[in-house]
Amino acid sequence: MTDKVLKFVEKVGYKPNLLARSFRTGKTNIIGLMVEDISNPFFANVARLIEEKAYANGYKILYCSTENDARKAQELLLMFKDRCVDGYIITPTESLLKDVEGLVSSGAPVILFDRRFEDDRFDYVLLDNQASSYNAAKHLIDQGFRDIGFITINSLQTQMKDRMTGYEKAMEEHGLNQYIKEVSFSLNTEQSVEHIEDFLRRKKKLEAVIFSTNYLGISGLRAIKNLGLSIPNDLAVISFDDHILFDLYSPTITSIAQPIEEMSAQLINILLQKLSGGQDQKNAEKQQIILPGQLILRQSSTRP
Repeated sequence: MTDKVLKFVEKVGYKPNLLARSFRTGKTNIIGLMVEDISNPFFANVARLIEEKAYANGYKILYCSTENDARKAQELLLMFKDRCVDGYIITPTESLLKDVEGLVSSGAPVILFDRRFEDDRFDYVLLDNQASSYNAAKHLIDQGFRDIGFITINSLQTQMKDRMTGYEKAMEEHGLNQYIKEVSFSLNTEQSVEHIEDFLRRKKKLEAVIFSTNYLGISGLRAIKNLGLSIPNDLAVISFDDHILFDLYSPTITSIAQPIEEMSAQLINILLQKLSGGQDQKNAEKQQIILPGQLILRQSSTRP
């Protein structure tokens, strides 16, 4: 009878329905990965490395982008729940706290990535954003720059607040003026370039600038070029989140690199541990990993 069934399965090309099988096993072997923007090289590289490790352990990844839109993020979480994913890796938007609380309370394995919530009650893997930003500003100060700007997005997300805090701390320690420009995340590239141009045009004293994300850094390079400024002769530059463009640009651009491989390994290892442990996720001991960034020194931050 077994042989007859297997021959018929092969003949008709039958494939088991994963959702139906999940009702019996209680597992779909699918992990939901929610990031800010899967097209951003940082998130794309993390997703690729997570997918490799997950696949090697019998899991597949279902991933999506929130674009920092709270309503979209909530809808995507519902989509993950409808598909009965076994665990979640989430880059949360600012208003997603109650939704994540609900997942954890229901016993779902959840780990936050890139940013956290202020109350610190969840598992996460993050960059040490404050120290990374502080070290970047300190490097510029050690090079002799004094009027240093900080261009970031207008956000209450913890990683953005920590990056600004690191800059502010370095400037305060050396008694230097702070020049901060916040750009709306909702602006397109052309609009971001215009806002950065306006800021640089008004702050003529600036000798250096730090960009809090790589996409702002790229828009900033365009703005600097449009204004006819020379790097680093007129303006030194450092950007968060290393990008292939920064090593190809002339002059090469100093950047703060996140430890993508270690970050990805920590994320998937912690989640696989949770998935295999069968423990009470709500009351389990929290794993909160903060990793150091690497300041990659290139030509753009050297005093002429």
